[in-house]
Amino acid sequence: MSRTEFIIATAIILFVAFCTGWFANWLIHRFTRVSKADIGELERMAQELHEAEETRDQAITYLQQREAELTNQLAQAEAELAATMEGLREARHEAEELRAYIERANAG
Repeated sequence: MSRTEFIIATAIILFVAFCTGWFANWLIHRFTRVSKADIGELERMAQELHEAEETRDQAITYLQQREAELTNQLAQAEAELAATMEGLREARHEAEELRAYIERANAG
């Protein structure tokens, strides 16, 4: 193989390598390219996700406040029930004392 043939073969090999690299680069950019419509869609989805997260946070805050209110109301109702039961117990005891007093007054 003469020097000229070697240079031509090397040039062909380098040209084929260049073409292969260029084609691979074109393929990669072709498949990974994002269109403006896709970017717009992604931005819209991101905005909707942000709004949904805000709505979720507001709902969680509302539910926590409502739970605290209901817990407070339950505690108040239980306290009122305990006071009512104590009053009823005292009223029954007083009624028993009055019955006993009336029976003693009638017997005596």
